[in-house]
Amino acid sequence: MYIICYKSSTIRLYNTDSQSPLSVINVDGMEYPRDIVVCRDDRQLYIAELHCIWRVAVDDRSYVKWLTTDESVDCWSLSLTSRRLLVTTLHLGLLQFNTTNRQLLRVVLTSQYMWQLYHGVETTHGTFVVSHSGRSEDDVWQNAVSELLVLSIINTLHSSHLTVSV
Repeated sequence: MYIICYKSSTIRLYNTDSQSPLSVINVDGMEYPRDIVVCRDDRQLYIAELHCIWRVAVDDRSYVKWLTTDESVDCWSLSLTSRRLLVTTLHLGLLQFNTTNRQLLRVVLTSQYMWQLYHGVETTHGTFVVSHSGRSEDDVWQNAVSELLVLSIINTLHSSHLTVSV
């Protein structure tokens, strides 16, 4: 089990059976990790910080700032399905990347009533489930979990408001 703590540059590895500590991986430059996922296929950890994603190799403990974003894109949480990394941004929507070549596969924009996204996952039938807050018709804040039926997908980012460096 891999554990990160906010305001820490270390990743702690624990034995899942005994909960005893096994080792620590230091990632120089990582300051405010928010979320972590592991890819079992290529034994890589992906760690979200506010404006970047780190990739850490489990075997040799090497690391790289794998993806950076501009100030308008906040990497809030991560999920991983079949070498597709899904980045949930707080206000923009979902960004999906190929973990093999860092290619942006799709951008899924959410509806206007979803004000803040907290976490998203891709389902086995190609939809996305997100937890979010938003406004109901009577203008009261509420939290919800919604399934997104994606009708249109933006495959490339050409907005002046968004820059993703891979």
